[in-house]
Amino acid sequence: MPPPPPHLRARSVAVDVTGDLLTRVPDEVDPREVVAWLREGDGMVGWGRAAVVRTAGVGRFEAAEAWWDQVRADAQVEDEVRLPGSGLVAFGSFAFSPRSGDESVLTVPRTLIGRRDGLAWVTQVVAGDEPWPAGHPAEMLARSNPHLGRLDPLVELPGTVPATDWPRVVARAVRRIGTGAVEKVVLARDVAVRHRDGDVVRVAPVLERLQARYGATWTFAVDGLVGATPEMLVRLQGGRARSRVLAGTIRRAEAAAASPVPPTPAGDHPTDPRLRLVRSVKDLDEHAYAVRSVAEALRPHCTDLQVPEDPYVLELPDVYHLASDLTGRMVSGATSLRLAAALHPSAAVCGTPTPAAAAVIEELEGMDRGRYAGPVGWVDGSGDGDWGIALRCGELAPDRRSLRIFAGGGIVAASDPRAELAETEVKLTAMRHALGLLPEQR
Repeated sequence: MPPPPPHLRARSVAVDVTGDLLTRVPDEVDPREVVAWLREGDGMVGWGRAAVVRTAGVGRFEAAEAWWDQVRADAQVEDEVRLPGSGLVAFGSFAFSPRSGDESVLTVPRTLIGRRDGLAWVTQVVAGDEPWPAGHPAEMLARSNPHLGRLDPLVELPGTVPATDWPRVVARAVRRIGTGAVEKVVLARDVAVRHRDGDVVRVAPVLERLQARYGATWTFAVDGLVGATPEMLVRLQGGRARSRVLAGTIRRAEAAAASPVPPTPAGDHPTDPRLRLVRSVKDLDEHAYAVRSVAEALRPHCTDLQVPEDPYVLELPDVYHLASDLTGRMVSGATSLRLAAALHPSAAVCGTPTPAAAAVIEELEGMDRGRYAGPVGWVDGSGDGDWGIALRCGELAPDRRSLRIFAGGGIVAASDPRAELAETEVKLTAMRHALGLLPEQR
């Protein structure tokens, strides 16, 4: 069992915050203590640790939630803002597999700056009898990180399974599907990145580049896990639950080469390349598996569950995805963290049926995913919060001088191994760009 949490005191005050929230993250902060949850420039960034719990194994979610229940029950909170994300907030990320050697984490930052719908706040948290930081919370907003635009010199190395071997791994999965042992399996690979000079890799510049290029996604940082996920596992707010499912992908480069017509909503033009995605049996099957798994997990907790009959096409800078948004009214009383646990792992990151797909992943991938493809996000004192799936991301090593970046794809009977390798290369573009490993994008 985790040790008992400290007694926390938190206060949130309204402030005036303009510009980029990430510029307020001090450069000297330990990169593993930076937290972030940003979309289209709004959200939250913070640093420091007022309290933290690490869990592992099958009960990692339940142990973390029990810890959080005790923290929020014992805390003293002064919140003059009363918006989602103000008051006491914990950020978390969880290992994909209960057998992972990587611990899951739930952490309460000491300092948090938030902005939503034109309103902004600063939350400060102290433990026990610690004094409040000197000065008004708004004073820290006058500071700006002058080194935010400076990228660390990094070099890329082969991952656990070299790219040249990846098609063979996919082919083995396709053969396994052909036997009827599994309908779909999601396989992922990693790439190693290290600091050229052996120094600590800073995460604030990485987050800045992710936010600038992938603003429509959720840019996140928790305990050294950084990325920009397009997939909302679950959002719980005001008694409503929402989940965005992504499965089925086409590279934008392929789309651009396929047709000279300018981008238009899918289906508006007979030669629109996105029609390849919405008419692809392979991608539609992959998407249907993922939607069904999320709907089945939400039904025990929701009434009036709305499940779209057909997906839409979500545009990102590097790819198009098939997407579906599911919504429902909460009736079970579960927190957002408990919902995330119930939804993990969905078919979008594991496969169908789940136990068989998880076994194939463990057999064929050849690596420990760690917290890649696990839930990542935040939960507040009321139990509301946002939890995405940790995709398009990288995880710092304990020494903070190297990291692994990840990408994967859904494998079904019709999958082509070389096309699946190409898909992972495209998905790695987000982190390679953010780390400065690619030529500057257009």
